[in-house]
Order: sequence, then C-alpha cells, then structure tokens
Amino acid sequence: MPNVSLDELQGAVDWVSSDVLDNEAYVCRQSGRVFWFSGDGGMADEEDIIPDDIHDVGKYVLVPDKQYLDLGITLALDFAAQYLAEQYDDVRNIFRRKGAYRRFKELLHRRELLEKWYAYGEEHTIKALEYWCESEGLSIER
Repeated sequence: MPNVSLDELQGAVDWVSSDVLDNEAYVCRQSGRVFWFSGDGGMADEEDIIPDDIHDVGKYVLVPDKQYLDLGITLALDFAAQYLAEQYDDVRNIFRRKGAYRRFKELLHRRELLEKWYAYGEEHTIKALEYWCESEGLSIER
C-alpha cells in the first residue's frame, strides 16, 4: 500500500478546495506522489511534470475537495452543535451569506473558541483523509 504524505495531502485538499481556479490534484496509486495543477494548465510546483496518463483512474486518484470530505460547512455546523448549541441557528444563518467563514471565525474569537475550532478541524481532517486513503488503497505517512 503506497504512502501519501499527510502534509502534502492536506495541502492538495486545500488546493482543490480553493475558489480561485479549477485546481486539481491527483495521487499516484503506485508511488503515493501528489501532482497538483490548475485548470489554466499552471502547476502548483513549476518543476513538476504532469504525467500524460494522469486521468487514468487505475493509476491516479483525484484528490477530493473539503465539501466531498464533509470538511466545509458540515464540519462548522457540527462544531457549532457541540460547542455553540445556544447559537446554532445564528451559525446556520451565517453560512447562508457570503463571507461566512470570516464571520464564523469572528464569532469563535469572541467566544474564545477559535483554537478549539482549529484543533477540531485538524482532528476531523486527518480522520477524513485516513478514511479516504484507506478506501482508495493508500495509507497516510505522518
């Protein structure tokens, strides 16, 4: 089972989850190497060369985004249910408008829960990536 660097995989998930470009990242099923590139043909690391067969699902697996892994709004609402139960409806309303994460973090800062949120997110991200890797026949290297 090939090993994938946890740090690199977390970076790839952030890369494909960004709203800036049509970013993609793939993990080689044999080596565990991660390839990152943007929809405009640019590369995250200009020294990388994207293999011609990158879309061969037998050789490479597309890195999922945060929404696919339930690490977006779902995670924030789960956190709110656990740590901000009395303000849960307010948090749900925050996520109905633009700039939601900024406002959510401001609320957490006021409630002195920002560090707890970061730890919660990190813990759930690692679990989600471990589960995803296992389902794809990969393992995480920490």
